[in-house]
Amino acid sequence: MRIALAGLATSHPYTDARALRDHAELVVWEPDPQRLARFRGEQPDAVVAPDLSALLATDPDGVVLTVPTPDVPEALARVLERGLPCFVNKPAAATLDQLDRLEHVVARAPELVLTSSVLRFAPAFVGWDVRPEEVLSVRATVRHDVGLWATGYNPWQDDPAVGGGTLVMMGLHGMELLVALLGPAVSLVGATSTVRRHRGLRSEDTGLLAVRWDDGVPGVVEVLGVSQDEAYEVTVHTVTGERRVVLRGGADELGYRATIDAFVSMVRGAPSPVPWAQTRAVLGVLAAARAAA
Repeated sequence: MRIALAGLATSHPYTDARALRDHAELVVWEPDPQRLARFRGEQPDAVVAPDLSALLATDPDGVVLTVPTPDVPEALARVLERGLPCFVNKPAAATLDQLDRLEHVVARAPELVLTSSVLRFAPAFVGWDVRPEEVLSVRATVRHDVGLWATGYNPWQDDPAVGGGTLVMMGLHGMELLVALLGPAVSLVGATSTVRRHRGLRSEDTGLLAVRWDDGVPGVVEVLGVSQDEAYEVTVHTVTGERRVVLRGGADELGYRATIDAFVSMVRGAPSPVPWAQTRAVLGVLAAARAAA
């Protein structure tokens, strides 16, 4: 099996590669020489391609796509033209315009596209069952420090018009978990964001999304980009009390490896394990929040 890593724009594909090397030969393309050098240091056996065309010409069996969000639709279209399953590292879209462009591409073969927060596949969350009819309200809390962006690192992620900033980049984790629990019939009620600690950001370090499902269940996603540790929490309120799951730890506990396992199953012929309707709902709420905040 040969897997192509198209772009190394975030930290995620480096983690993906560590899991993928157990399954496949790796081929990589990344225009930034420093990122590529880091990757080659970790994966010295990987074959390096000079551009996306050359990468796809190596006849991979699947593609992990990690490029800045404005570049996702065009790159994904080229992957789908070859009929290849593709895992798109988050976020696949950060603005309403980006999402519109992405939808037109995914419509060609939604069963070949997986794009999700890895937390959906975290073992502690996968084994957590909630009966929707018992839910009064839900809350997801995301704790992931974004102080590195204030130093100028990866500025496209922090730019609201490009990568969506903290509200989208980190809010995606919370929204993904809630949609996985309650389904895609959800819309944004309101959003707010602010800078509380990390001066110098283009976006925010703290935010909140208020959402509502069509059956009336309200929900909240709290985004805390000022945090000493990384953790993700979902609280479900029912008549009998609260139910809560907290996700923290390493790649296995947070679902990175399980996400790659799901992608490898796609490469072997399975359809995407996350319906596009759910992904569309997550990205739609986030893009609407970005426009409103």
